[in-house]
Amino acid sequence: MRQLREELTARQSQEQPGQGTFDGSFWSFFNSGFDAVFTNIASGEYEITWDGSGDFVAGQGQNPGSTSAEITFGGSFEPNPSSAVILSVYGWSQNPLVEYYINEFNNGGHFDITFEATQKGTVTSDGSAYNIFIHEQVNQPSIQGTATFNQYISVRESGRTSGTVTVANHVNAWRSLGMDLGTLNYQIVAVESLSGSGQATISLQI
Repeated sequence: MRQLREELTARQSQEQPGQGTFDGSFWSFFNSGFDAVFTNIASGEYEITWDGSGDFVAGQGQNPGSTSAEITFGGSFEPNPSSAVILSVYGWSQNPLVEYYINEFNNGGHFDITFEATQKGTVTSDGSAYNIFIHEQVNQPSIQGTATFNQYISVRESGRTSGTVTVANHVNAWRSLGMDLGTLNYQIVAVESLSGSGQATISLQI
């Protein structure tokens, strides 16, 4: 009975957006328009299933984040081939308010994460070149409510669904291009989608 009770309490599923801590890991789930279920399985492991369109961002990580984090991730990532979905290290800073992505995988290129963004440079990290972009978001949702802010985006050329991300390499490259972060808020390994369906079980270690 004790083992069964532990197994039953080791998972936490929800359909409503939110944030919190589960088994020592920070989690965040934003959803607008999708039929999606986010499940915390254990510290450093979560599952997301989705179908529909709109926007959702779901993941686990830490709060606050760290500019020196080395984040190892893996698991199963099974979107429908036509799904507009990405897998990224994702987070926010304050003062200045910045939304940032270290994009590791873009399913078939269907999610144009750099739409209307300006390319600023490149950086080589963790076995691949990344293209660096900046984009201004005007009157969009943020951790401070509706606001205008910049997005910093590193896009990996050789996409992958497992590996290690050395965050400092991106932060230093952004800084050299005049793209400074402020005080870090949360930092997660995130699945984000605009349309389609699929399932992912992501494990991570920071």
